[in-house]
Amino acid sequence: MDDIYFLTDLDVAKRIGANLKSMRLRQNITQSNLAESAGVSLSTLKKIESGDICSFDSFLRMLRTLRKLDVLQPLVEEEQLTPNEYWEFINSAKRKVRKRAGRAGK
Repeated sequence: MDDIYFLTDLDVAKRIGANLKSMRLRQNITQSNLAESAGVSLSTLKKIESGDICSFDSFLRMLRTLRKLDVLQPLVEEEQLTPNEYWEFINSAKRKVRKRAGRAGK
């Protein structure tokens, strides 16, 4: 497997499209059935499978219909604090803010 960071954006998109096509074929779903189920046009589906992913919404619909939306799980999870980060957060909230001395006579 190539390191994804050494691939161009176009290469990444083409590989994603090819993998989506492969998933669809393994599930024995026709392009027209997938397009209808995902609520996208057949031409949009064909573009996505060729690597022309211009609509993120359509891309998400295809992933959901193919039951592969979980590949995006790390991107939708809330980032968890490490124990050290949590400790620092709690301690910073406890620190008192130094107040400036007021002017004499006021």
